[in-house]
Amino acid sequence: MKAYWIAHVNVTEPTQYGEYTARAPAAFALFGGKLLARGGRSEALEGRPTPQRSVVIEFPSYEQALACYHSAEYQDACKHRQGVAQAEVIIVEGFEPQA
Repeated sequence: MKAYWIAHVNVTEPTQYGEYTARAPAAFALFGGKLLARGGRSEALEGRPTPQRSVVIEFPSYEQALACYHSAEYQDACKHRQGVAQAEVIIVEGFEPQA
């Protein structure tokens, strides 16, 4: 079953954050991740204010999504995000509707 990595990010240092965005997609690809949304328009209709960036990444499975997050490749990219952005990252398992 597919899984989705959902991130809400507020960037304080765009130049340094660019180092993260240059590296992270390679880590996603190693685990079959496919970027579905990365930035773009968004609007919070309920709850917290709209973050600067919302990101959705589809993975073939929940296990692959978790493995990606904990991988050396992603953690190396993550070093460039820490301290220059506030991020909330959630992994959620998809479901297949009953027919």
